Amino acid sequence: MALKMVKKRREIKLDDLIIVPIWSDSMGAKSFSVFIDTGDVRIIIDPGASIMHPSFPLSDEEKFHYLEQAHGVLKKFMIRSELIIITHYHYDHFYHRDLAIYRGKNILAKNPNQYINESQRERALEFYSSLIHELMGVELELMEREKKLKVKDPLKDLIIASNKDFGDYSLRRKELLEKGRKWFFNLVEKWSKWKLIPEIKSGEIKINFIDDGTYKFGKTRIRFYKPLFHGIEFSRLGWVIPVIIEKNDFKILYTSDINGPIIEDYAEWIINENPDVLFIDGPATYMIPYTINMINFRRAKDNLIKIVNNIDAQYIFLDHHLTRDLRYRVRLKDLYHKRKSLITFAEFYKTKPLAYKLYEERYKRR
Repeated sequence: MALKMVKKRREIKLDDLIIVPIWSDSMGAKSFSVFIDTGDVRIIIDPGASIMHPSFPLSDEEKFHYLEQAHGVLKKFMIRSELIIITHYHYDHFYHRDLAIYRGKNILAKNPNQYINESQRERALEFYSSLIHELMGVELELMEREKKLKVKDPLKDLIIASNKDFGDYSLRRKELLEKGRKWFFNLVEKWSKWKLIPEIKSGEIKINFIDDGTYKFGKTRIRFYKPLFHGIEFSRLGWVIPVIIEKNDFKILYTSDINGPIIEDYAEWIINENPDVLFIDGPATYMIPYTINMINFRRAKDNLIKIVNNIDAQYIFLDHHLTRDLRYRVRLKDLYHKRKSLITFAEFYKTKPLAYKLYEERYKRR
């Protein structure tokens, strides 16, 4: 397959807001990164990239080529940015190559001490330890927890999903939720015993943990929603922090990895926010039936249809997990019939998503 590079970056302008979709999976490497210049502050959200999964039908050489393209452009926008937002600690969401690039930056990141699974905690600990050593020349000192950690059952916030009738699947769903609840409270015990990764404020770098917080930069307001499951209820992949950026009468909503959304309450929240620009990752349909069953896929599809029918967004970027699947447009044909203006990062740059190109080669020429 011919490998092309995006030569000119397009922008969305909303008053004095400038939005640049940097890279996502439709362009050939795993990522979901966005640059936003509000006039008050220059922001990059989730500047990470990873190589495409083994089953994606490209050679290793081609996959590596796209990954290197992604890292190259991400580094350029990292340099331009003052504020770096990290919504969770998967490698396709935070930059972990040249740590010197973080010098002088302000990092607003998901709290690595709670609402996090063990693998992401390990990645976060390695990242912050290496970052502090690189920029400050010291070892990261972990802190003792001063207060007992108090958490509630996450299902208590999921009113719509908890009351949904799943018919014949209800009994199995109940079993899975009970298993998930036990996993969650066992994880809470581990959070309580971990020493804390601290926030940092120095001349070299500032690091703040942002779960459910609000920050202001001039007339720009950045809101971080509470931790949401990375997929279904009690997803073992952990939690993510969505981002809402507002200035004047404009609102940008970046959902991070809610994998659909599969959960109905998350769809309702997006509708209530009613952003002007929405970045949403879609369900990981390439994992059907392994980590997502058809019931949860239908939930995600119904939720996406409900969202696009009930928000006034000028742009809806639907990319990331979804565009790893060659057949994504076939699987979601009902959605694309409802709103043809759904767009991937690749389409924003006037090219077909890589998965769709491969689909045409594989299926349409038979």
